Amino acid sequence: MPTVSGEPQSLDDPLGLGKLQKIVARAVQDLKPSNRQTHFHARRAKSPNRVAVNEQILHQDLEEGLDELSKSKGTSRDEQDRDLAKLVNAFIGTEANSNPGNVCPGASTPYGMVKFNVDVDQYAPAGYVTDLTGDIRGLSPLHDSGTGSSAGSFGNFESMPIVCPDNDFKKCPTRLDDRKRKRLAGKDEASPGYFTLTLDNSIKMEATATRRAGLIRYTFPKSALDGGKLDPHVVQDWTNDLPGTFRGGDIQLDAEKGQMRMNGSWASSFGVGQYTYRAFSCVDLLNNGKQSIKKAGLWQGDRFGQDTKLEIEGDHKQLHANLTKNSIGGQPVQAGALVSFGSFPTTSDGSAEITLRMGISFNSAEQACANAAEEIGDAWDFDAIVKQTREAWNVKLNRFQIDPKTDKTIAELFYSSLYYAFLTPNNATLEAGNLYPGAEDYDGNYYNSLYCTWDTYRTFHPFLSLSSPNDMAEIVDNYIDGWRKNGWIPECRANNVPGLTQGGSHGVMVIADFLAKYHKFAKEGKVPVSIDDAYEAVFKDSYVTPEDWNSYGRQISVYEQYGYIPFAVFDTYSTGRQTREASRGLEYAHNDFGARTVALIAGHEDVAKDLGERSLTYKNNFDPSVTSMGFSNFVQKRYPDGSFHYDDPTICSPIDHGKDRQCSLPQENVWGVYETSSWEYSLYCPWDEAGLITLISNDSVQNFHDRLDTFFEKGLYYSGNEPSFSTPVSYHYISRPVSSVKRVRQVVYDNFNTTTSGLPGNSDQGAMQTLLLFHLLGLYPVPATKEFLILSPFMPSYTIRNELLGDLHVTVTNFDARSLARSIPSGVPAYVEKVLINGVERSGRCKVEMQDLFPGQIGQVNEMEIVLTAEEGKVDNCGKSKEDLPSSLSTGGFASF
Repeated sequence: MPTVSGEPQSLDDPLGLGKLQKIVARAVQDLKPSNRQTHFHARRAKSPNRVAVNEQILHQDLEEGLDELSKSKGTSRDEQDRDLAKLVNAFIGTEANSNPGNVCPGASTPYGMVKFNVDVDQYAPAGYVTDLTGDIRGLSPLHDSGTGSSAGSFGNFESMPIVCPDNDFKKCPTRLDDRKRKRLAGKDEASPGYFTLTLDNSIKMEATATRRAGLIRYTFPKSALDGGKLDPHVVQDWTNDLPGTFRGGDIQLDAEKGQMRMNGSWASSFGVGQYTYRAFSCVDLLNNGKQSIKKAGLWQGDRFGQDTKLEIEGDHKQLHANLTKNSIGGQPVQAGALVSFGSFPTTSDGSAEITLRMGISFNSAEQACANAAEEIGDAWDFDAIVKQTREAWNVKLNRFQIDPKTDKTIAELFYSSLYYAFLTPNNATLEAGNLYPGAEDYDGNYYNSLYCTWDTYRTFHPFLSLSSPNDMAEIVDNYIDGWRKNGWIPECRANNVPGLTQGGSHGVMVIADFLAKYHKFAKEGKVPVSIDDAYEAVFKDSYVTPEDWNSYGRQISVYEQYGYIPFAVFDTYSTGRQTREASRGLEYAHNDFGARTVALIAGHEDVAKDLGERSLTYKNNFDPSVTSMGFSNFVQKRYPDGSFHYDDPTICSPIDHGKDRQCSLPQENVWGVYETSSWEYSLYCPWDEAGLITLISNDSVQNFHDRLDTFFEKGLYYSGNEPSFSTPVSYHYISRPVSSVKRVRQVVYDNFNTTTSGLPGNSDQGAMQTLLLFHLLGLYPVPATKEFLILSPFMPSYTIRNELLGDLHVTVTNFDARSLARSIPSGVPAYVEKVLINGVERSGRCKVEMQDLFPGQIGQVNEMEIVLTAEEGKVDNCGKSKEDLPSSLSTGGFASF
């Protein structure tokens, strides 16, 4: 399994430019926008404690994983799944640099509500970073992965193994600052379903997980226990979370039963301040009779001198504490439980082994206990749970079988990214908690941590459609169910409460993308998605304005009135952060296109026609008088009288050195666009690229080609900004696929690698990893449609196993490993010459639709052949006719589904 070593690993490729989205978060580290220009080599010189993946161990696993692949072509559903978990490097994106990936490498099941991970006391939104200078706070069960919240998300119910001076209960280090410890280099390990590290006192921490519970195992060597003179102790934190937002709760310690029950309210990591969420934990201590409690009690302290222990004594075996309301929040009060053990299992070398069983719930402590009992059972078999969870991961990973002759680095990148494609959102079914009245009794599909759909609708959800329609159907039903229960499609639900709307309402896009590809199965009742409910949900989103659109919906009232979102308008009906006017206008138009897809599928053609026309109002956000770097017509915010407000189109781009520039959600973002520049958003129109080219380049292929080249070559592009995801493949729309292939190679080799720095900034809950996966497969999705663009794969063949549509086996004829470089060498086949499906050559080489990829029935296989050539000039077009170009709405594309 992947481990982390104390020795740094060299890297030739720079990581790339930092992610603009995280300006507020980076303030925690006192970063300035100019720091985003720093490349990997410079960062490494400033980070002597950087850690990296241990190549020797990982390559051994890679060899074994590739050997597993060689045993199967991946086309039979009866064959045993291979142990492809060996190919997963969970540490990619865990480095604490100036532009971290913020991923969670902890123990989890696919979409697990529980993600057991250590919490490091520094900027670490997912809890863990590889930086050895950070102190370990404890091991906790609730985390998100890939989010950029400033002080982290979740991190509740931390558990920490400790020893106490002279076994003195009152001297035990229980407060957060007292119990923190460094960890040993080279001891961190992670694999699907398992996580471990070793503290600098040689105590080993391990965890494994089920969906709503898990096992923690602490191994205390004799040296840590002074040759057996000291007892193993465990501190259980009750009040602290990563951002320090405790709002009150209570704790019950039953020493006779060997159980702790805790609950509390905390603030969301990405939502308005009025919202809090509740979480419950149940910790069992006796290991089915193999462990006994010697001493137990509660502790309370603060950072201002209080350090109090309340020990259970005599016949009284229970303690209860109630801090029902804490209106101040933060960490003025810290509290929890403390337990020492008198008997316990030992390892072969005499080390003490303490195991805890922890259940989690968003409904009640009783439910948390029931979750642990149901999912872990009475045996508390740590190794069995690891095996069970790994098998669940292998079911997901085996949906993609790549050629065993694939380059090892590409194989590692592929399966590591695939792992993170199935890690979130968090499946909290049966745990809807305080989302709405009566939610604790709801047994429908419920997913938490939709964090945020602005990030995930472009690649994450379309990627699920390739292999996992049943998973995707549950997630889509969850979006629709938000409308059923709360009246609106959720956009950025985090910590079980509404998050903040970043641009438009992109839950519409998730629903539309699924129905574009699977509406037949929805109509036949084979997936749990109601087309009628989907239509009602997106119709409301498209025509009704919520009173407060900070968390739900869109500012439809002024958008419909003006045909754009005016700056400095007096909106008499609704409220929200009056920023991002131009980018919201573009995203609202894209949402309209997605809603049009749903309306067409639901049979509401008049509504679809209206939404289609409204989706073309994106053009109203462009000011033709604005010029930059020799090009004209850029998006700008616009006043109600129709005039534009000028801002330099490079503001908030990677080359913008403006000090303390606000480019994210704060009201001080006055530039009209979100998280990036006008330059980038002025190239964003995936549903109507042909119309965009006419608008900004006057139908000039050369002008648009030069504009794209300038965008990349002048340093305006950064892969970590989601609106730019489709820009490298935009050359397809002017029939220049060779340029798209070249740009994609550059994007991959400039921004992704297999070290702990291997992501281009924040993962955004798998958005970055699924962008990479599409590039490696040689496909790129057009959201809310059934269309994919075709590029050059990074592997000689692969198979996708779809749960409903059968299998797709892709063979890349003339594949040459020499093409796997930032710059493709001359004379090396890398460009698509022709595409054949089941032996029939397609008329064009640039696009394919979902129904063409898969046979449509389980047990059947479609054979797709992509033939490559080195003759660039011969194939630098999409085909013989305009119909071979990728589709655009204004030229008649996407007419039906």
